[in-house]
Amino acid sequence: MSNSPETNGIDRMRPIAMNERSMSWFSTLFLWLGSNVVVTTVFSGMLFVPDMAYPKALTIIIIGTLVGGIPLILMGNIGTRTGLPTMILARGAFGQRGAVLPTAVNTLVLIGWSWVQAYMGALSLNQAVFYLTGYTNINLFTILTEALVVLLAMYGHRVIESAEKFIVSLMVILVVIVFGYMFIKFDAGSLIQMTTIDNTSITAIVAFDIVVATVFSWMLMVSDHNCHCKTEKGGMIGTYFGFSTATIIAMTLGATVSGFSLLNNMTRTYDSTVLIGESNPVFGLVAALVIFISVVSTNTMVLYSATISYLAIFKKQRFWKVALTIGIICICGALLKDWLLSNFQGFLIMIGSLFIPVVSIMLTDYYLLKRSLYDASEIISGENKLYWYRNGINYVAYISFIIGAGFSYYFTYVQPLSIGTTIVTFLLTCVVYSGLMKVTGKIRVQEESKESEVI
Repeated sequence: MSNSPETNGIDRMRPIAMNERSMSWFSTLFLWLGSNVVVTTVFSGMLFVPDMAYPKALTIIIIGTLVGGIPLILMGNIGTRTGLPTMILARGAFGQRGAVLPTAVNTLVLIGWSWVQAYMGALSLNQAVFYLTGYTNINLFTILTEALVVLLAMYGHRVIESAEKFIVSLMVILVVIVFGYMFIKFDAGSLIQMTTIDNTSITAIVAFDIVVATVFSWMLMVSDHNCHCKTEKGGMIGTYFGFSTATIIAMTLGATVSGFSLLNNMTRTYDSTVLIGESNPVFGLVAALVIFISVVSTNTMVLYSATISYLAIFKKQRFWKVALTIGIICICGALLKDWLLSNFQGFLIMIGSLFIPVVSIMLTDYYLLKRSLYDASEIISGENKLYWYRNGINYVAYISFIIGAGFSYYFTYVQPLSIGTTIVTFLLTCVVYSGLMKVTGKIRVQEESKESEVI
């Protein structure tokens, strides 16, 4: 088979048959191990130190990641069972027409996410090259970073799977080198005993909420990839351990760099390139490569999901052409540079407000109301209007979403909760949606056997 975008790029929306799936548990592990060792997650880890003691921060990172990973694998397992990507699955809860709006929003959010990560990755690479050669050109490195992402993503999922194995193997080696150098060069004992700041806004429960929210940022992408898994067990095990390991590594790196930078009288930073590069440009380059490779790995998955989301609305277009077009938009957006960083926190809050209620509705609909049964072919075709609701829209889902998103926004921006909003928003939306569906009699349970889910 020719290795061209035309033959490798998925260009139509349909359930992926079992004999066409390519991801074993090992492939799934590598894919998700490469997903979240990324600069934005590293940045989140920086927020915890010195607001709390380093050992306490690590404990919260581990617990929050393991808890957040549970709904992640449940969402991904819907994709494995049905062979469908996430935003096609949204039709089951929101209706054939009702899923268009959350799908469009998801596409735009993923594009914005790609902008931020491409620029932050280019910053690290630019800094490392500057330490080595004195040359600096942030625009060039931003374009090169995202161009490589586009090149990988436009060839489709099988090429992404193959590339991730190499990328992740290299990244793990470089991460070990970076951690090793930091703990040899700097005083680990001082980091462990580091004095925390008083009157911090980052309490233990808020930190836990941030970690869980980081996991939720992947929820609307997970089935895009796990619909390629060969087995449910392999998909869930590979996703849980791969993603959890990646998140723990990334946040621990951010917390460690933050602590060491302050202990060495530097400006607080998440970037190990800045921490290491001034004293050792060679190891600074290694640290930059970790960030660069992680951005390529993650952004390739993000661009793939953005393309799949777009095709869920405009299904007749070619995958590789859509990926290329969105990729060019991402390159242009990444050149906004400092504007991206100044609005990054607000962007994260927006993701939480929009994504969490959607995830809650989809999980509640599939596992609790539809008894883990979706007709994959019917979701695609809509011939029997099984997921039609009223005029193609499930208004109950929209009402529940508005309540959940409004709650999340108000108690994040206007009257912040001391316990954070992620888990509370998720549970509130679940209760509201399931309650309204039962009261209005909108629940429709399929009688088909589970074997009919996957074509």
